[in-house]
Formats: sequence, C-alpha cells, structure tokens
Amino acid sequence: MGSARRGAWAWQCGLSSASGPRRLVATCCLLLIQLVAPPVSCSASSVITRLPGFHGRLPFYLETGYVGVEEETGVELFYYFVESERSPDVDPLILWLSGGPRCSGFCGLAYEVGPINFVVETYNGSLPQLVYNPYAWTQMASILFLDTPVGSGFSYARDIKGYDVGDISSSLQVVTFLKKWLNDHPRYRSHNFYVGGSSYAGKVIPIIMQYISEEIEQRQRPLISLKLQGYIVGNPVTGSKFDGNFRPKYSHGLGIISDQLYEAAIRNCKGDYVDPKDELCANVLNVINNLMSEVDFGNVLEDRCVYNTPKPSNGDSGRRILVEDHIRLSEPADRPTINCWTYRFYLSYIWMNNNTTRDALKIRKGTIGEWLRCNKKAFPYTMDVPSSLEYFLNLTTRGYRLLVISGDHDLEIPFLSTQAWIRSFNLPIVDDWRAWHVDGQAAGFTITYASNLTFATVKGGGHTAIANKPRQALAMGQRWLDNSPL
Repeated sequence: MGSARRGAWAWQCGLSSASGPRRLVATCCLLLIQLVAPPVSCSASSVITRLPGFHGRLPFYLETGYVGVEEETGVELFYYFVESERSPDVDPLILWLSGGPRCSGFCGLAYEVGPINFVVETYNGSLPQLVYNPYAWTQMASILFLDTPVGSGFSYARDIKGYDVGDISSSLQVVTFLKKWLNDHPRYRSHNFYVGGSSYAGKVIPIIMQYISEEIEQRQRPLISLKLQGYIVGNPVTGSKFDGNFRPKYSHGLGIISDQLYEAAIRNCKGDYVDPKDELCANVLNVINNLMSEVDFGNVLEDRCVYNTPKPSNGDSGRRILVEDHIRLSEPADRPTINCWTYRFYLSYIWMNNNTTRDALKIRKGTIGEWLRCNKKAFPYTMDVPSSLEYFLNLTTRGYRLLVISGDHDLEIPFLSTQAWIRSFNLPIVDDWRAWHVDGQAAGFTITYASNLTFATVKGGGHTAIANKPRQALAMGQRWLDNSPL
C-alpha cells in the first residue's frame, strides 16, 4: 500500500463525528485496519523504558502489548503491565479494569492506581508532562491494565462484527486474554491473583471472577495454577435497582433536596425511585432530578465540569500541535478549566493522540484513529446481565475475598445503595462498623462480614475514590492485600 494512499485513509479515519456518523467512520477505520495491520494470532509485547513527557528513564518496569482473543473477527486487546516495584517475585498480580463500558485501561494507569500522573498545569501547546505517582499500588503488586471491551483505548477488531460485544462476551474475552497472557508470563501463575476496578467495571468483575473460578475448578490449564484470591470493586455499578434507588435519600441527607420534597417522594413513589408507576411519583422525581443536576454526580463537593473525554476547543492554543505531530481529530468539545478533575482527561487526550506517544507505546499503526478515554458511542454494547448481584453472592458463598470501596460523596452510586445490596445478602457481621485511620485521622468507616466481605467508605471520596483520595486508598489496599484489618 503506497504511502500517499495510506495517508489518505488515515486522514479520513481521523475525522470521526466531525464529517458524519461515528458508525460510518468506524467502518472506514476497519477497512484501514484490514489494509495496513498484518494479522497477528499470537501475543506481542514490548518493554517500554521511556515515555514522552516523563523526565528520564521510567523508574519501574512497563510492558505493553496485544493479545488476540477471538480469531474469527480478529479481536486484539491492548494492555499495559507494570511489575511490582517491591518484590515482583512474590507480590500479588492484579488485573485492573476501567468502567464505561469502553473506558481505556489507561485510566487505571494514569489516574488511579498506576505509577504515573499527569502534571496538572495550564496547557501551553507543548506535550503534557508526566510524573511518578507516589501512591501507586504498583509499590505492592504487579498490575495489568487492560483496554476492554474491544473498542476501548487501543484494542481493536479486524471485522466490525467483533465490536458487537456485551457483559458476557467481553468477560469471556478477558478470561481468554488472561489465559494467553499467563502462557507468555508463566512466573505469575503462582502469585496470588486479584481483579479490581471501579464503576461499570464493578459490574463485570464478578462475572469474570466466576468464569475464572469455574475454569480453575474444572482444572482447565493454564488457569489451574492461578491462585485466585479475590476482587476489589469501587463504587460498583450492579445493574440492579439498588444503584439509583438511594439517590433521593442520599440527596436529602446532603441538603440537596428539602424535607418536603423527600417526604413527597416517600409518599408517592412507595420506595421505587427508579421506575415511577404514576404521574405523581414521576413529577416528584423530575423535581428531584433537576435539583441533583446542580451538583457533580461523581463528587458532590467538586465543581460541575466537562466530563466526557474533554478535547481542545476551537481557538485553543493546543491546536498549534494538532497538525503534524497528532492524528486528524474530530470536532473539538468544550475544554474544562484547570480546577476541574477532568482537566487530566483533557491532557491525556492531547498526549495519547500524539504520534510520538503512540510510537513509544508501540501502538500498531493504522489500527486506531482518534484515541478517546471512553469510547461509548462508536460501537454497540449489550448489557446482557441485568444485575450482577447473583455473581457477587455466588462468589461470596465460595469464600473469595471481596473489598467493596465507596467514596462517600458519590451521587452516581451512593454508598447507601452499595450498603443496601450488601446487607441484602444477610451475612453475619464479623467486625462491626468502625472508623479506619490513616496518619491518626479517620479516613472512612468500615464493616466486615462473614465469607471474607469487607465494605469501606472513603471520607471525601467520589465515584473513583481511589483516584481522588490516593494516599488513603494506598493504605487501604496495602492492608487488605496483606490480610490485615483496615
């Protein structure tokens, strides 16, 4: 394929929604993948020693790569692997997933538990800078960050049919990924293994856990050697009515809605605040929703900000570098202000869509046009598990360890909602409600149930409490992985 023709294809694929429906552009990009990306049936990995924007060599071991998980449609899942910085020969291995669905595993690497952070400073047209994260969980565990389901981050398929996945099929692909990755990295089969993540990842993680546990019990290699211990979920989506049913009560407790309005909701909605059965209930919930919209759902203490994959705005100084070094991008969205947490997303959008970055990460040319932190609209996704609670309960009865984390200022999945579905399991209490501490201060509150289930709030934490309370989260994670009381 000639360079001129290849460049023309890349230009069209980079246009995205600016020139037409995103689905048409997805088809265009698939044609490009078929033309320029050679078929790969085995795993391919690279060791990364330097990253653009990070001063000097990386002080940790970083590996990136692709693993094919479906031959018929050519699905290739991209991953980032960071080896434990403490004792990699004995420390646990964690598979860390992002929410969405279809948010990149890079979220975990750069915003949550990974060893890099963006330097939050006003963008001046140069490549955003990176620094080491002193609260990285890689100080105590080796972590795999995965772009799943396909269509997330740099994961791709050669056939457009490969992008049509859901809760079940994508979970099975993660299990296939893990089998193949462990086959290439056999030393980790003997390590204690956990799965972790927040938000929508909290819905699919117990599904993945159950599939892994079943394969181990059926003695299917190579997972037979995997020492599956448990899982960690933060402000998890379950798909059940519990998720949204406690928002009015939580909003009332925070002073977002009045006594009178909450009492009207109780009187007219009969305990169901998700599916109103009559006009009176619907009208009350409409007023409540309007009031709740005045605050940031992810963290009621923060300013309401641009949330979905912020990009450089028209007239932004960032447009200076979006000519040669960057791929052709879609019509820009609003830019968040620097006081917003989402300014990090804006910086990552610029960083990831730089060709220097892609070369450093060893991204296959021609496979992905515009990188989006969360790619929710381009491809179909079937939420074919209405509720993951049965998976949680099944794993609990099998004795797998579970840490449920709730940022106590999240309105998306309030801690009251999570607490309610945990209580619905009717497990005996082993260690009753108490504070847990970091540096002599209450960092949140916790309770431990029978069957190895621990629930803990993070004081001041939002929807991804691990991200906005990293010091407290590191202490919590360390204690839990060490089987110590929080």
